[in-house]
Amino acid sequence: MKFRAYRIFNEENKVASRFVDLTLNELDPGEVVIRAAYSSVNYKDALAATGAGKIIRRFPCVGGIDVAGVVVSSHDARFAEGDKVIVTGYELGVAHDGGYAELVRVPASWVVRLPPGLSLHDAMALGTAGFTAALSLYRLQQNDVTPESGKVVITGATGGVASLAISMLKRLKYHVVAITGKDSEHEYLKSLGADEILPRSAIDLTGTRPLERMQWAAALDSVGGATLAWLTRTMQQNGVIASFGNAGGVELNTSVLPFILRGVRLIGIDSAATAMPLRQEIWHRLANEWRPQQLDRLVHTVEFEQLPEIFSKLLNGEAHGRTVIKITG
Repeated sequence: MKFRAYRIFNEENKVASRFVDLTLNELDPGEVVIRAAYSSVNYKDALAATGAGKIIRRFPCVGGIDVAGVVVSSHDARFAEGDKVIVTGYELGVAHDGGYAELVRVPASWVVRLPPGLSLHDAMALGTAGFTAALSLYRLQQNDVTPESGKVVITGATGGVASLAISMLKRLKYHVVAITGKDSEHEYLKSLGADEILPRSAIDLTGTRPLERMQWAAALDSVGGATLAWLTRTMQQNGVIASFGNAGGVELNTSVLPFILRGVRLIGIDSAATAMPLRQEIWHRLANEWRPQQLDRLVHTVEFEQLPEIFSKLLNGEAHGRTVIKITG
């Protein structure tokens, strides 16, 4: 039996992607076969499918780093036909055939049972972006950042991770400051729960002082580069930065002074390799006390056929929030 998939190829040293028909035997091995209901589009997916970033580690490869669906068959006793499940991260859609397919086959060790309180659609409205936002929040709380600690600043605020983080933090009564370069999105960010909007144009990223005025108890950064360097200089004493993106560059030019004079902590957020016990805990919290209150407002859903056009919108900065892809519904 053939099914539809969106596969990424390397053709004459150029990345190309398109819809193809595959059989189950053409997919990478795994103990669990899932009929995909929904997937989602992350920045990483757009980089992979277009070749704008060196994401794919093996060609050809079915794209999609997220999937939610129903188990069709399982050779692992933990899962049975009919179970509703989620897979995000690991090597999915990068070095192992991913979620942009009607059938997905994965190792059982990657599979999370859908927690009560979430639908399959909700799980992909969250997806890797929501998981990353929640993992960032988990790391802040591990480092004793509470609503009473002070302001939490979020860069790249209209992106998928940042938008979800704003809503989660607001639900937990943190004071949220959203940084964006999109003047037209201020009301949208306020509707998600941002207490203050800081235009990117109002920030001087060229400062040469190793320490600047202390402003933030914590920061969630999707930008990297000069923005992350600026954050290190403007954190409060014992401030915590959760770093999960590099939209503004991969270099970090700063000094050690924020770390040794203010005790600033810079924490990397690697959602793809999160160990299963913590992964399950994060998904449980996303289904319950950390579930974004504005989730429906953050999401728009499109048909599988519309997938390619979403990539260019995301890379061109024309999208905000989350895009869910309806695979089989």
